[in-house]
Amino acid sequence: MITILENVLSEEELLQINTTLNSGQFHAGAETAGWAAQSVKKNQQWYAEPKLEDELSNMLTTKLVSHPQFATTTYAKKIAPFLFSESRDSGGYGDHIDDALMGADFIFRSDLSCSVFLSEPDQYCGGELVFSVGAEKFSYKLKAGQAIIYPSTTLHRVEPVTEGVRRVGVIWLESYVRSAEKREILNDLDLARRNVMSTQGKNTAFDQISKSHSNLLRLWAET
Repeated sequence: MITILENVLSEEELLQINTTLNSGQFHAGAETAGWAAQSVKKNQQWYAEPKLEDELSNMLTTKLVSHPQFATTTYAKKIAPFLFSESRDSGGYGDHIDDALMGADFIFRSDLSCSVFLSEPDQYCGGELVFSVGAEKFSYKLKAGQAIIYPSTTLHRVEPVTEGVRRVGVIWLESYVRSAEKREILNDLDLARRNVMSTQGKNTAFDQISKSHSNLLRLWAET
């Protein structure tokens, strides 16, 4: 399940983030890639003083997790710090799978990946985020301030940026619900009960859907 979150960041917050990124430096992204992805990772990764890196990561994490769709899309158990990357001058990131186990201070399983777009789509050419699902290809080029959440098991790439600059913040999560199929069922049930509440109020249908949602989460969650 691929989910797009609208309005994660305001224009003022985007300006603040990009101004902060301008105060640091970008280095070759291959330095942080796993051995299998080093040959195709041709973007740049942001570095600054550790305190500034932590402040920017924490600010964006706070905005992301407070989004009304985030909790029921991810059931996040562990969240890595944000990495900020930039693609320009034909840089991108070829087909790859995110590492199954990640982390430095703590090790976690990557169930979900998330990119928060920090550049407007008309500011660069290329740079589409492309997913390969079976024989199908799905391409996304979102507005600044939007985020996309997708299973880390998905083969994906970032097309080369031939003009302009593409900036994103990237994060990985371990979920209480490991299975993408189960998370989708839970998300559908949550959407259904919210729809019932908004159109009919709290009634028997709402209570029955909520019961099924809670009991399935209780059954599937890994604590």
